[in-house]
Amino acid sequence: MECERGKREEMEGRNQRIGIFFLFLRLSNFKQRRIMIDELLSFNRSFVESKGYEKYITDKYPDKKIAIVTCMDTRLTELLPAALGIRNGDVKMIKNAGGTINHPFGSAMRSLLVAIYELGVKEVMIIGHTDCGVQHMDSELMLKHMRERGVSQDHINMMEYCDVNLRQWLSGFNDTEEAVRKSVALVRHHPLVPDDITVRGFIMDSVTGELMEIKAG
Repeated sequence: MECERGKREEMEGRNQRIGIFFLFLRLSNFKQRRIMIDELLSFNRSFVESKGYEKYITDKYPDKKIAIVTCMDTRLTELLPAALGIRNGDVKMIKNAGGTINHPFGSAMRSLLVAIYELGVKEVMIIGHTDCGVQHMDSELMLKHMRERGVSQDHINMMEYCDVNLRQWLSGFNDTEEAVRKSVALVRHHPLVPDDITVRGFIMDSVTGELMEIKAG
């Protein structure tokens, strides 16, 4: 009995130490995230105080009357504007994972309609890119990562009970060209997009910035 009680106490102590260790990791990660955000906030204060914003002043209407739908990939943050020669105020930029439009009434399509009817956009560019992280994205693997990060299976089940097909919603695409082509077709044939709007699709090289136009299938 004493032996069993000793083993049980040892196990409880080990589990407690493991719990404290993971709590420490979570707090450390939280602190690290705050440090990174705080660095941005510090830079922002200096930027405003030094009037660094003055060279970026413009209005809400895009000078080139173009809206670009593209990926949130970090490689494109500076590369895409530099490769296209665009500056602050030139275009409306709509970003998401993959740079695609998957739903006729999703947020990306809504943003395009606002750009067209409220901000004077006449042309739309759908720009995917090489080596996209959304290509071949595995929804099952993402759900596994969610559970590992503390999202309960009950919450995942609740989404499915609400008729949200998580596996479809979280899946990527297999062919970038086809994904761009489908996005172009969705916008071009959308019942709320006027016939005088030009819609064209492209793939950008993530290294060189070179554009390749994707023709309609």
